[in-house]
Amino acid sequence: MNAFARPLVLVPLVLIGLTAIVWLWPGTMGGETQGVITPQEPSSLIPGKAPSVQESTPPSQLVGRPRDVPVPEQMPASLAGTSVPGGWARVDAFGGLIPTLALRQMFEYYLSALGEESLSQLVARIEQTLSVLEEPARSQALETLGAYLDYKLAVSDLEAGYGDGLDALEMQRRMAEIHALRRTWLDSATAEAFFAQDEAIDRFQVEKLRIARDPELTPQQRQAALEDAEASLPESLRRARRDTRRFADYERARQELADDPVALRAWRQEAFGAETAARLETLEQEQADWTRRWQAYSTERERLMASGLAGPELQVALDRLRNQRFDERERIRAQALDSIR
Repeated sequence: MNAFARPLVLVPLVLIGLTAIVWLWPGTMGGETQGVITPQEPSSLIPGKAPSVQESTPPSQLVGRPRDVPVPEQMPASLAGTSVPGGWARVDAFGGLIPTLALRQMFEYYLSALGEESLSQLVARIEQTLSVLEEPARSQALETLGAYLDYKLAVSDLEAGYGDGLDALEMQRRMAEIHALRRTWLDSATAEAFFAQDEAIDRFQVEKLRIARDPELTPQQRQAALEDAEASLPESLRRARRDTRRFADYERARQELADDPVALRAWRQEAFGAETAARLETLEQEQADWTRRWQAYSTERERLMASGLAGPELQVALDRLRNQRFDERERIRAQALDSIR
């Protein structure tokens, strides 16, 4: 797995279901994205190779250089129908860049498409997005992008030497090393803006593991210690954890009350309030409708794929089928799903 694909060492990112109304909190220890870098990229980023950072070509050299790789007009399939995260273009009274978590999220939005496009192409897309900034913020953002790319390579190189032991002390040691590495490649303000939430989660996970493996704690003491550890998280993360538990309870209720829609509606209203419950019900109805139409479309698509039509005729037939089954927004989603079958 390459430097931009491997997750970092603690717990994975928590995704709460029903995306229209739920919280998404950043992945712990970096939340690195997945992908495969093509051979046009620095050799240290090719999957399967793990040279030292010092011997590699820094990916920051891709930033701000003339492009010899064309950037397609169409977005990668995995990003089709999505929007670039906003809120990142913040500057101070002197026109200087204000680093934010949103800026890192914008970088990761594009980097998540590695493997569909080369790193050079995705860096070019990020640079195009950054072009809305005026100087000096634009140059500062490009410098931050280069440092962030080099950090991602450096942390992958560091992790290559890690073993499999994950007791609380080992996790804490690794956490401290990676936190320090972030502040080696990024200035302290940027590292804090990019990773403050991740690092709060890291510390919580280390404490959670320590509590779980302490043989001297009674169940009541263990529960109290976990509550104390959770209280140390920022409020937004505490709220996210509460929502995670609520939606886990909701999934259980959906299964138990699948044959009793009246009881399920009452459960939703009691757990989430009338407004959120109504949105949930609408979302579920839309998802059920999409699932029915997608299954019907998939059956018809398989029939066409097996029909023996020539390439151009098959493409015309598939396009016609998508146009019949889906609206414009849904067609983008269906085409993206088709591309990864």
